[in-house]
Amino acid sequence: MPVRKLEILSRRPYADGRAFGRVGPYERIDAIAHYEIEPGAACNAAINDLDRAVRGVDGLVHFSGDLTLLQPMDPDAGNRALLVALPNRGRRVLTYLNMAVPPLTPEVRIDPGDGFLFEEGWCIAWPGWQWDVPREKEPARAGLNAPQVPVSARHFPAPMQLRLQVSRHRQSVALTDQHVGDVGRHRPIPPRDPEDPKSQLLVRDTAYGNAKVIPRESWKFVHAGTGIAGPLPDHVWLEGGFEPGRIYDLLYIPHECPVAGAGLLAIRDAAHWLHTGDDAPTAGAIDHVIGEGVSQCGRLWRTFLHLGLNAAEDGTPAFDGILCNIAGARRGEFNHRYAQPSVQPTPSIGHLFPFADGVQTDPLTDEHGGLLTRQDEAGSMPKIIFTDSAAEYWRGDAALAHTNLESGGDAPMPPNVRRYQFAGAQHSAGRPALANESVHGTRGANPMNMVDYRPLYRACLVNLLAWVRDGKAPPPSVYPRSDHHTRVTREDALKQLSAIPGLALPDEARLNALRPLGLGEHAGEGIIRLPAEAGEGVYPAYVSALDVDGNETGGLAMPDVTVAVATHTGFNPRHPETGGDGQLLEYFGSSIPFPRDPAERDASGDPRPAITERYESREAYLALVRAAAERLVSQGYLLPRDVGLCQEIAARRYDLIVG
Repeated sequence: MPVRKLEILSRRPYADGRAFGRVGPYERIDAIAHYEIEPGAACNAAINDLDRAVRGVDGLVHFSGDLTLLQPMDPDAGNRALLVALPNRGRRVLTYLNMAVPPLTPEVRIDPGDGFLFEEGWCIAWPGWQWDVPREKEPARAGLNAPQVPVSARHFPAPMQLRLQVSRHRQSVALTDQHVGDVGRHRPIPPRDPEDPKSQLLVRDTAYGNAKVIPRESWKFVHAGTGIAGPLPDHVWLEGGFEPGRIYDLLYIPHECPVAGAGLLAIRDAAHWLHTGDDAPTAGAIDHVIGEGVSQCGRLWRTFLHLGLNAAEDGTPAFDGILCNIAGARRGEFNHRYAQPSVQPTPSIGHLFPFADGVQTDPLTDEHGGLLTRQDEAGSMPKIIFTDSAAEYWRGDAALAHTNLESGGDAPMPPNVRRYQFAGAQHSAGRPALANESVHGTRGANPMNMVDYRPLYRACLVNLLAWVRDGKAPPPSVYPRSDHHTRVTREDALKQLSAIPGLALPDEARLNALRPLGLGEHAGEGIIRLPAEAGEGVYPAYVSALDVDGNETGGLAMPDVTVAVATHTGFNPRHPETGGDGQLLEYFGSSIPFPRDPAERDASGDPRPAITERYESREAYLALVRAAAERLVSQGYLLPRDVGLCQEIAARRYDLIVG
């Protein structure tokens, strides 16, 4: 068994012993899982550099990672299902399924939210998988002590790439992910040789713009706060400073060489052991295992499936089902040398063909394959539900997950897959606030999107378990499609939206349609020479069709999008004061309220009918919301218990806009 032992650090009542409905109280276990992996096993062959890693005297590769478990105090009260929720940048959160408030900084505490998962009786596990998250004595983040490749085994001195784009002028920037603020910062990755003349700093004005090499004498690796060079620096300093909005790429050989893909094995083997291990805390209590992941972790699931990793060392499936949210058609830096799992710029390693589930040929590169091909060949194929927001479509890649690149039409959907697009939503759940700044400090040219799609998402989990456990198929997929005439190009959508006053549109020239990414020379799979060069041609970028108000019609809509008080988009341009004017904030959308009354409409020249022209009163509005929610329940897309929740969500937005 690849899990050699579980070192329990603490075992205590969860949420101060709170009882969750009929299931009762839960306990929390925080532990360290110790893994031992056979590097020559066929099921591990896809992990890059595993064969070069340091081995024990037994010939196995040893490593360890955090593991947190929440389970009912009374095992017989549970639903006999394990949810393996992948920690996003090390965070153990229940934000999406329990309607919990996302913490601004990582916390040891796990907010129970409205208790949905616990009232349903789920066991929940968070296995640490990411090697570069910061960890403390009582860790606020779950991480991995990854095996290392010794210097003597690093035969290919390719650099790592760190992309930097700041929103205000800065003299120096940390050697860490810059895209999601304090929530996402991994620990700094210092260079092996701070004085290496081969290290490079490049700058460009757009993602695919021509890169200019900044002279080596104009920048240096330094320590934070001191500006002094020395061993293991954690910042890069630039003469004249980093300019807002411009895109910088830093290329260098890092100090460490962890086997980043070991995190994928930790996920697989922890789940399998919790399901089948006689000495696991969950022994005898689990019949089915569902994997779940959001954003970074959704991209991780796509990588997991692409590598065909769902068969454990004994040949049995680790996961019966996988719920993969807001990943688009991307994968990520999870399994190549010097991979940084947190990074997410466009374009990057995660934007590689294949995008769609089934086999097709890329007309731009002549590559042949499908996302699920290896898993299909390996067997142990799980049931899968993919979900995305409108923001992944406006980013330019999500439609590739279901587009036939050869014909331009829709790609076939495998029978084990469902796909849903949450209409008019942004990457993360929107808040009821008319503000152009996110909780992470990101500023948009428009008010941030306020659509909260989480009730639809947790219905997906319930449907997936029923599919796995009872063979009950989920409701049909809903996403922008060619054959349903519910998809359009981004350019056509922008043309329609241009009539709405006060809606700032992205610069069409800066939408950056995705291009094939050339990785230069390879020295074995997963060892990549950077910087990558964009190839010729562009991939198609489709978004949902729109109704007369500019709201999306090609996806699965929350009741307050169907019965709207605003136009909700999956895009928001950068605020001009943050640089990069006209570029997309890739993960954010916009909400532009309807005029409140005819006078306001006439004053602004808004073509959209006013709210008072649409709804007689607040009560009439909420009655229509309830009817829309009940239709979703009858179709299987919403849980009956969440009809009232949808009314509450809509009421907050109505009150905010109408006053």
